[in-house]
Amino acid sequence: MRALTLAVSSREETNRRFLQAFEGKPQGNLLTFDSPSLLFTLLTAERWDLLKMMTGAGAITVREAAEKVEKDIRAVQDDVDALLMAGILRKKNNDEIEFPFDAVHVDFMLKAA
Repeated sequence: MRALTLAVSSREETNRRFLQAFEGKPQGNLLTFDSPSLLFTLLTAERWDLLKMMTGAGAITVREAAEKVEKDIRAVQDDVDALLMAGILRKKNNDEIEFPFDAVHVDFMLKAA
């Protein structure tokens, strides 16, 4: 199973993982954010619904995605563009998009101030 982990990580932790990756140590499929607010700015409820529908679905067109989530194609196109820019979705041939993972894991901790 290929899973994507979305995590909140400090700059120091991100730099440490970067150096480990540079040394050849695998880091897995990880996308990090500086804060939970940045994570939730990208991963809105509508985009989460889109990812849920696309998980394990293979390559589909934006029109097919819009029909499956029952949303306006222009709104879905905006969400797709944001997720493509973040590297979460991939563009395939013939105007198709793909979420190339079988699962999503969101990892962050809320601590007392």
